[in-house]
Amino acid sequence: MSDPGTATERGGRPNAELAVHLDGITKRFPGVVANDDVDLRVERGSVHALLGENGAGKTTLMNVLYGLYEPTEGRVVVDGEERSFDRPRDAIDAGVGMIHQHFMLVDTMTVAENIALGSEPRKWWGLAVDHDRIDREIEDLCDRYGFSVDPSATVDELSVGAQQRVEILKALYRGADVLILDEPTAVLTPQEVEDLYGVLEELTDQGKTIIFITHKLGEAMHAADAITALRDGKSVGTVEPDETTREELAELMVGREVLLEADSEPVDAGRPILSASGLTVEGNRGVELVSDIDIEVHAGEIFGIAGVDGNGQSELIDAITGLRTPDEGTVHFDGENVTSWSRRRRIDAGMAHVPEDRHEQGLVMPFDLVENAVLGSQRSARFATNGRIDWDGVRDHAEDVIQTYDVRPPDADADAESFSGGNQQKFIVGRELERDPELVVATHPTRGVDIGSTEFIHDRLLELRREGKAVLLVSSKLDEVQALSDRLAVIYEGEFVDVTDPDAVTEEELGLLMAGERPDETDARGRESTVDVDKPADGGER
Repeated sequence: MSDPGTATERGGRPNAELAVHLDGITKRFPGVVANDDVDLRVERGSVHALLGENGAGKTTLMNVLYGLYEPTEGRVVVDGEERSFDRPRDAIDAGVGMIHQHFMLVDTMTVAENIALGSEPRKWWGLAVDHDRIDREIEDLCDRYGFSVDPSATVDELSVGAQQRVEILKALYRGADVLILDEPTAVLTPQEVEDLYGVLEELTDQGKTIIFITHKLGEAMHAADAITALRDGKSVGTVEPDETTREELAELMVGREVLLEADSEPVDAGRPILSASGLTVEGNRGVELVSDIDIEVHAGEIFGIAGVDGNGQSELIDAITGLRTPDEGTVHFDGENVTSWSRRRRIDAGMAHVPEDRHEQGLVMPFDLVENAVLGSQRSARFATNGRIDWDGVRDHAEDVIQTYDVRPPDADADAESFSGGNQQKFIVGRELERDPELVVATHPTRGVDIGSTEFIHDRLLELRREGKAVLLVSSKLDEVQALSDRLAVIYEGEFVDVTDPDAVTEEELGLLMAGERPDETDARGRESTVDVDKPADGGER
C-alpha cells in the first residue's frame, strides 16, 4: 500500500514530501502500553526532534522504525511505501539508520574497519577484503559531507565527538537516507555540540532526513525544523520552533508548568565535610590521571567540577568515594582520615555516591528494583537485623523511591535492565539521596533524565544544601553545573585549571577552559584569577 502523504496534512510546508510516516503506531509490552496510537510525519530533508520525558515512548517509537520492535498496531511508511521490518537489517536496506546513545563501535579497530564492519566489499573472487575501496568510499563520504576523520585511526584514539561522526559515517556507508539519533548531545562538549549542528545542517542540505530523540529543550529549539512531543506514550502535538517557546514546550512535554532555571540562593557555608589534599592517581601504565589535586567541600555548599570526560574526574571521584586508593595524598571526611576506608565504610559514615556509569557501578542489571534498593545498605540497621534483611522494609523503601522520583513503569519487581536509561538513573539518584547523607558525590546526576525529573533532582540537591549537607557535583552539562554550584572547578588533564565563581564565567569561556585553552595565571577573560580552591562559598574564614 502506498502513502503519498504530504506535509500539508500536519500543517507543514506546502507539498513537502514525507520521508517517514508512522501511522497510528501502538506498541504494547506485558502490562505496559509504550506507544498509544502515535502519528509521526517527518518531511524529507528536515531535522525533526522527538521530545519527551523518560518513559514517554520516544525510543520505543524509533525502535519500531528501525526494526528492533514490531508494532502491535499501525503502519510504518518510508518514502511513500508501507514497510514491515522484522529486524534492523530490513530497515537499513530501506535506507533507515540509527545512531544509538551508547556508540556501537569496537574501540580496538580502526575507523575504516568499524564503518565497513559486516558490509565489507570483497576482491579476488571474494577471498579478501578490498581495503583500498573502503578507504576511497569513506574519503568520498567525508568530502561530500564535510567530515574530517582519519580512516586509519583506531576508535579509542578519537574524541567522543569524532566517534559520533564515525557512527554517522557508518550509517551513511550503508546507504541511510533517514538517520535516527538517540540523545545525540548527551556526552558532547559545547564546541562538539556546535560541530554536530553543523553536521546536521550539511546532511539535510544533501537531502538526508534526521530524526533525533531528546529531552533537551534548547537543542530541539536550535536544531529542529519541527518538534513532536510525546507524553505517556501519546503524541501531544507537533510544533515549529519559531512558533513556540521553551516554556510552552516544557509544559507540552510534562503536562504542567516547569521551572526551567534552578533557584539557587546564597547560603553560609559551614565546616569542611570533605577535604582532599595532594591527590594523585596513576593509571595501569604509571601515567598520572589525577595530579596533586586539593579540594575542600563545606557543609551547605555545592562544589562543582566541569570537564570533558576522560580528564581525570572519574579517577578523582573513585579516590574520594573509596572505589580506588590514591597513589599519593589523603582524603578526610568530616574530620577523619578515610583514605584507606572501604566504600561500604564510607557509605555507613554518611557518604552517598551517584556513580558515573549506572550500569557498571550503580545497578545490578539482572536484579529487580527491590534488590537494587538495598545495595550498599545490606548491613545497616535500617534494613537488617542480626544479619537478616527485612525485605518488606526494603520493598517499602524501593516503592517510595519509585514514587518520589517518578520511575516508570512503577514496578518494583521489574529487573533493572528492563528500564530505560533515564529511569535507571532516577532510581539510582533516589536511592543515594535518600540515604540521609552528610556528603553527596553526584556524578552526572541528570544524564539521560527528562526535564521534569531534572527539575526535581536539582531541587532535591538544593534542599540538601539548605539542610547543611555538602554536595560535590560533577557534570558535563555546563548549564547545570553553573546554575547549582557555589564554586566551580574546571578539570583538564588531571588538574584543576581554574576554580571560579560560576556566575562570573560564561558557558563559552568554560568550554574553552575544558579544552585547556587559557593563559597561565589568568582566568577565561584574561584577568588574574583570584579564587582560592580552599575558600568557603561565603568568602569567610575556615
